This record gives sequence, structure tokens and C-alpha cells, in this order.
Amino acid sequence: MISLVNIKSFLRPFFYRIFGRDQQPDSFLDCVSGVIHIGANTGQERDLYRLKNLQVLWVEPIPAVYEVLEGNLRDYPRQSAVQALLYEKDGVRLSLNIASNGGESSSIMSLKEHKILWPDIAFVESIELTSKTLVTLVEEARLNLGVFNAIVLDTQGSELLILKGAIPLLPGIAYVKTEVPDFEAYEGCPDLSEFTAFMAQHGFRLVSKRAIPASTRNRAYYDVTYKNKRFSGGF
Repeated sequence: MISLVNIKSFLRPFFYRIFGRDQQPDSFLDCVSGVIHIGANTGQERDLYRLKNLQVLWVEPIPAVYEVLEGNLRDYPRQSAVQALLYEKDGVRLSLNIASNGGESSSIMSLKEHKILWPDIAFVESIELTSKTLVTLVEEARLNLGVFNAIVLDTQGSELLILKGAIPLLPGIAYVKTEVPDFEAYEGCPDLSEFTAFMAQHGFRLVSKRAIPASTRNRAYYDVTYKNKRFSGGF
């Protein structure tokens, strides 16, 4: 007997084509066993990840924020953190601009049209850090990508650069979730079409897109999720 769940799974691709993408960017968490979350800040999603019983490696570059993150993870035995600034190349000395909103909008890029949506946010200082690629981080942390099979990025404009430095890993990743704008929020940051084209080149298709609340008709920031076409199941 065909179950209702099986019918929904069968019909879902057709609804995507007709009515648009799934509007729940975190749905992929039910399909993975672990997450590498790059741009951790203080680990705001830690309870969601615990609810899903996921193993998580958080990556946060700002020393003061990293200390708070470590404290926040003390009661989360399946979640750990490393302090690192990820980029497309190892060993590059970079300036990280620290944002006034607790570091959440910090970036290696300069603010541009970001100010139109968030006029109260500014950079208050910068720190010098040496970059690392995700490939190097995975090797150093001895991560099993069979377990850590999803990547979440929130690095304020540098997400695509990080993925370019992680190309050798992408065949083993099932899902990538990121924030991406359709305008130049930070100087030189890619827009949604550029990001989606890169992901398609590496075997990923867009399965979810949802505008965040601050978006306007002319400028939108999206939570988007891409799925590796090599992986069956999921959504």
C-alpha cells in the first residue's frame, strides 16, 4: 500500500517546478547526520541542531566571540568549535572588519548596499587573521565527511570564496545552506545568480530559497539550500 509520505515525496519535484522552491531552508537537517557551520557567532542554532541530534563543528574567527561560543556549547556534547578564518587559500593575512551588532555582520569585505537594509550597522574595528581553507580545517580536525555531510555558511559575503577553497570536498557534501543577496551588500560579494551558477558547476541544485524578513522589493537577502545531485533521498 502506498503511504501518504511516499506520495508527497513522489510529487514534490513536480510542485517545485510548478510552484517554486521549498520555502523551508532547514528541511535538509532531517536528511543529514552532521553540520560544519562556518560563521558561528555565538551558536544561535545550537538548540535546533541538538533537537535534530546532529554532530556539529562550529567555526568562528573573532576571538572574543569564540570565547562566548565555547561557553555556550558546554552542555552540548555533540557540538564543538574551532577558531579559524576560512578563505579560498591558506596562509593569507586578512583584515576582518568587526561589526557593531555583536560581530554578526563582520566581514573581510567592505560594507556597500548592506547599509540600505541595516543603516544602524557599522564596522567598529578590524583585526588581522591568517586564513585557512576548509580542506585544511577538515584535515586538521580529522572530520569524517560521511558524518559531517552538510555545510552551513554565514560569513557576510565571503561564502563563495570559502567554497572555492573547498572544491575537493564538495563531492562528499550532501547539502550546502547559505545566506546570499541579490544585490551588492558587501563590495565584491556574489549575488544569487552567480552563487547558483557555481553550485551547478559542482553538481548542486537549488532546492530551497526564502527571503529573510529585512528584504525589500528591490533588495533581498535569501536563505538558500543546495543539494548535491549525487545524493538520493531527502528533498
